[in-house]
Amino acid sequence: MASYETYEAFFHIDAEIYSERLRCFMFADHAKIFIKSGKGGDGHVSFRRELYVPCGGPDGGDGGNGGDIIFEVDEGLNTLTDFRQIHRYIAKNGEPGGKKRCHGASADNLVIKVPEGTVIKDFETGKVIADMSGENRRETILKGGKGGWGNMHFATPTMQAPKYAQPGKDGQELWVQLELKVIADVGLVGFPNVGKSTLLSRVSNARPKIANYHFTTLDPHLGVVDLGEGAGFVMADIPGLIEGASQGVGLGHDFLRHIERTKVLVHVVDAASTEGRDPVEDIRTINQELGAYDAELLKRPQVIAANKTDVIYADGDDPVERIRQEFEADGIQVYPISAVSGKGVKELLYGVYHLLQTLDQTPVVFEKEFDVSLLNAGSNLPYTVEQNEEGEFVVEGPRIEKMLGYTNLDSEKGFLFFQNFLKTSGILEDLEKAGIQEGDTVRMYGLAFDYYK
Repeated sequence: MASYETYEAFFHIDAEIYSERLRCFMFADHAKIFIKSGKGGDGHVSFRRELYVPCGGPDGGDGGNGGDIIFEVDEGLNTLTDFRQIHRYIAKNGEPGGKKRCHGASADNLVIKVPEGTVIKDFETGKVIADMSGENRRETILKGGKGGWGNMHFATPTMQAPKYAQPGKDGQELWVQLELKVIADVGLVGFPNVGKSTLLSRVSNARPKIANYHFTTLDPHLGVVDLGEGAGFVMADIPGLIEGASQGVGLGHDFLRHIERTKVLVHVVDAASTEGRDPVEDIRTINQELGAYDAELLKRPQVIAANKTDVIYADGDDPVERIRQEFEADGIQVYPISAVSGKGVKELLYGVYHLLQTLDQTPVVFEKEFDVSLLNAGSNLPYTVEQNEEGEFVVEGPRIEKMLGYTNLDSEKGFLFFQNFLKTSGILEDLEKAGIQEGDTVRMYGLAFDYYK
């Protein structure tokens, strides 16, 4: 029979698992989703049938356009949790055209709401498609397929009764990675349990969970620092930075992305070494991890908040002075503070604010690197495959005319191109579906040849 201690241990572990699952449900800063725009409706083939008009012209209507995939910023969202539950977003197709020049209805666009700061990347390449930040509040990511033309558009003096229409253009599809990068002027970095959350809760309206153990903070927290008379800035507590964070150790790999938008980095260190850590080595280690993740981060201005000065013993060397000797020569200002008592915090905040005033205030927005317009590029001009009264298989349509117009069949290269065109365009497959046999004649306008596999 299991002991009380066994049950207690089991329920403790089970509670931890539940807590972690609940956390993942409440906050998510990345997600992989599939998006697809709608297909355009097919054009229609029909002919006028009126009393006393035995041979009316073509009157097939055009198909409607497929729905676009649009991303839009929703001010009420601050997490990508919804995308952990729904992974596929597919817009509706356009309706086909009808008789009597009736156009098919275009499909409604599919609008996907995301938090501000969401970066949309191509999943395969990791290249940026769009950054939903700054002035970019709404952007069409995938265009719906264009509706096909009805046969009324293909009438010519030599082809007055075209029996083909243009199929609707296919929609675009893509797997994308969504990454939420918090928008903050200042980022607090440092090892666990150095007082970042305590500092943020003291200087802002943020209320992060605070406790005396490592990895108390599992989510990035934002707080607005109000200095009065319209002065202030947004500060973020970035959790999980330890040695090896850039390689995925601890929680650092998950949250390093949130530092990318910050203009100033504030190193929070335990100046009193209450856990036996060396604050100088901690700063160097954190900078090493930042550089390994993105070398551009080391170009950001830095400030050091030497925390826990209220528990520094009077005897011995002054650890704050040692930090100053190591870093102030590099232009990094050191501020001794106590996040618990509030001592020195005001000086730190005003120092950071004045530093921000010297920097470019343009928000950090990631530039586009991936052109979605190149997806599914290609022609979808129509053609028909029919058998005439002589038993010949007739292939005609704008696609065929276009191909024959720029292909020299008298050359070996041109003939090989022609053979490949028949195969890749699906014409050979359609001929076989129509019942063609070896030795049968295929006719394409002025060109006739016998079919052999």
